[in-house]
Amino acid sequence: MSTNLTVACAAAVLSVVAPSALAHHSFAMFDANKTQTVSGTVKEYEWTNPHVWIRVMVLDATGEELEWGIEMASPAQQVRRGWSATTIKPGDKITVTVHPLKDGSRGGQLMTVVFSGGELPINPRQARE
Repeated sequence: MSTNLTVACAAAVLSVVAPSALAHHSFAMFDANKTQTVSGTVKEYEWTNPHVWIRVMVLDATGEELEWGIEMASPAQQVRRGWSATTIKPGDKITVTVHPLKDGSRGGQLMTVVFSGGELPINPRQARE
């Protein structure tokens, strides 16, 4: 009887977990064959699962501020690269290079980020360890 209960519980857990695992998106919406670089002011740094986000206010050619959404990997992956929840703060001036969104929307997958003074937000050596 306990084996049947164990199997039933396992089936119930899998039925809840499997759809969320399948729902996780890929990075297919980004054009990995292109890069784009923009500079602006950090509006928000979202240290959340499933992906970390940097919201950057970027001036367009007419001087209008437009929000860009820069997607990163998960917090756990970012920690292994040397990042933390306090690596970037609202108000920081940064330049980001991204793989842009294929649909032309303002955003992309983060490739590099540099502060306005030229310094990297993390030690590159630490990011490789």
